[in-house]
Amino acid sequence: MVEPATMLEEKIIDSGVDKGVESLTEEKIEQVVNAVLKGEAGARFKTYVDICVHCALCSEACHYYLSHDNDPKYSPAGKVKQTVWELLKRKGKVSPQFMKRAVEIAHSECNLCRRCAMYCPFGIDVAYLILMVRRIIHKLGITPQYIQDTAHSHAATLNQMWVKDDEWIDTLQWQEEEAADEVPNLRIPLDKEGAEVYYSVIGPEPKFRAGLIYQAAVMMNVAGIDWTMPASPGWDNSDMCMFTGDNEMMARLKKEHFESAMRLKVKRIVMGECGHAYRSVYDVGNRALGWKMHPIPVIHAIDFYHELITQGKIKISKKYESPVTFHDPCNTIRGAGLHEKAREVIRATCETFIEMHPNREHNYCCAAGGGVINCGPPYKMKRIHGNRIKAEQLFAVKARGAKTVVAPCHNCHGGLEDIIHYYGLGMELKFLGDIVYETMEKPEQ
Repeated sequence: MVEPATMLEEKIIDSGVDKGVESLTEEKIEQVVNAVLKGEAGARFKTYVDICVHCALCSEACHYYLSHDNDPKYSPAGKVKQTVWELLKRKGKVSPQFMKRAVEIAHSECNLCRRCAMYCPFGIDVAYLILMVRRIIHKLGITPQYIQDTAHSHAATLNQMWVKDDEWIDTLQWQEEEAADEVPNLRIPLDKEGAEVYYSVIGPEPKFRAGLIYQAAVMMNVAGIDWTMPASPGWDNSDMCMFTGDNEMMARLKKEHFESAMRLKVKRIVMGECGHAYRSVYDVGNRALGWKMHPIPVIHAIDFYHELITQGKIKISKKYESPVTFHDPCNTIRGAGLHEKAREVIRATCETFIEMHPNREHNYCCAAGGGVINCGPPYKMKRIHGNRIKAEQLFAVKARGAKTVVAPCHNCHGGLEDIIHYYGLGMELKFLGDIVYETMEKPEQ
C-alpha cells in the first residue's frame, strides 16, 4: 500500500490569480458571469444543470475524491455545486473571494478527464461545465499565471514554448543530422507539397524532447513514408488556450494548424504523442471554427504506429524485454477509443505486458492533463496529493511484476513522473514511440 501523503496542503500563492482578484468588483463579476451564461452557455449547459439529480454516482469516478478519502467537496457534483450552481443561484452576485476559490476548483481540482461522465446515469459532461467556469475566469482576468503565460506564447508565436521560427528549423536540421548517422540518407522534408503525411508535434518537443522528433524521422524513413513537416508557424498542435477558456485564441491556433497543412496539400495529419493536442485538433478546434469535421483527416501516433506495424511497413527485430504496463491517456482512450490499437502495438513490441486495473476507458487520469500541470509549481503538490489513487494503482501493477510504464502522452508523462518520484515507486517511464523505436528493425550502419 502506498503511504498516504499529507492532505494539509500549503496555501497556494499565484500572482496571476491574486493580483487579478484584487482588481475585481462584484459588479464586474456579475456582468461577466451573466454575459457568459446567457450569451455562450446555451441549451447543452441548461440541460446538464437541470437533469442532475444529485445522486453522487459520479463521486467514485473521480481520482481527487478517492485520493482525499471520499471528501464530498472533491466529487464532480460537489465541484459543480461549489461553482456553477452557486453562480446560477446567485445570478452572478458573488464576491471576488468566491471567484478565487472557483479558480482553484476549476484549474487544480478537475483534469477534465470525463471519467465521471461514464458513471453518470444521464451522461452529464462535468468537464464541459468546468470549462464554462474557466471561460468566466478568463474573461475576468484571473487565470493562473503559468498557464496564462503559455497562452501568451501561443498568441505571440503560435507555439506554447516561445520557440522562434529559426530555432524550430535549426532543431529539425539538428535532428536530421543526428538521425542520418543511424539511417543513411535520412531527411526531414520541410514544406514538401503534396506529401502523404504532415507530421505535427507539440511545443515541448523541439524545446525539451527533440529526441522524439529524431525517433519519428527514423520511423518515417525506414517505413518509406512520403512525409513532411512545416517550416513556418502552424507546426505546434498543442493548445493551452482550450484550457484557459480563451476560445478566440484556440480557434486562431487551430485555423493556423489546419491551414498550414492545407497550404501544403497533404493527404492527412499525423500527430505526435499528445492527448490534449489531439483533442484540440480532432474534436474541439474544428468546432470552434464552425467545421462539423476537420478539413483534413487527422490520426494520433497510436493509430499511426499500429498502421506501420500491422501493414508491415516496419518490422520488429527484438521485443522490449522489461515487463511493461500501459497507462491509458484520457483524450486518446476515453475520448477516441484507441485502447485496443495501443495494446496491439504493445503486444507486438514487448515480451511481457501486465494490465493495470482499472484499465482502458476506466483507467484513472494522470492528474496532469486538462491544463492542470500547466498551472505550474504553485499547484504541484496539490496535483500529486490529488492522485494518490494513481500511485496505489501503479504500486499494485508493480507488485505483479511491471517495471516500465508506457504512456503515449506528454502531460501523462509529466504527471506520472511526479507520482512515481514522490511516492517512491521506482518505475521507468516510456513513450510508446520509445518502445517502437527501440524494437524496430533498422538498416545496418
